Amino acid sequence: MNNNRTVSDTKRSFYTIHTRPINSIYRRVVEELMVEMHLLSANADFQYDPIYALGVVTAFDRFMLGYAPEADRVSIFNALCKSLEDDPERYKQDAQRLESLADRLSGQELLSWLDRSTSFEDTADLQASLGAIASNPQFKYSRLFAIGLFSLLEKADPNLVKDQETRNNAIAKVSAALHLPEDKVSKDLDLYRSNLEKMAQARIVLQDVIQAERKKREKRETKVTASPSADSSDSSN
Repeated sequence: MNNNRTVSDTKRSFYTIHTRPINSIYRRVVEELMVEMHLLSANADFQYDPIYALGVVTAFDRFMLGYAPEADRVSIFNALCKSLEDDPERYKQDAQRLESLADRLSGQELLSWLDRSTSFEDTADLQASLGAIASNPQFKYSRLFAIGLFSLLEKADPNLVKDQETRNNAIAKVSAALHLPEDKVSKDLDLYRSNLEKMAQARIVLQDVIQAERKKREKRETKVTASPSADSSDSSN
């Protein structure tokens, strides 16, 4: 991304690409993700990697769950990446590749793959990326990278992240292997999980509001439909 671009430039670009309005509770999610990605991309130490891509895709999918229409959700994600002068297909393909890897591994096998004590021929480039992260003292850690790691662990074995002790042990192992700030990773993931719960509650409230509005609208329409019949009956008398 052009480092001279401002957050306002990115937002303007986004709303030029995706021109339809965004439902209220989701707009804040989209804009916060956009700003986070913009600030990372503008950082001299930041480098795109597949785990970060998985974090972006996962965060978007989880927080935008239930967004309708579905076509708009796809358009919003594409605009998010394109507004940052990036390719949405690259994010999707890298995320899909990591998810497919996690699907075929057990939790312990994934942990061994992440610390590079286990390798596979078809993932040599991905492990090279892990090695580059671990050996880079200037690696720009981000919340989205942590979400990508969490998503991998959850996909390989949901039990790895189910209870706090097991989750903390897994995070400690991965953080040590990749030289990540363990406390920061744990805090970011706790906040992420908490925000997912809040978003789920907000969706329930939104659905209740939509249902109530629908019932009011149907009631009004029923009254409007019934009125001409009543008028017709009066005039015949």
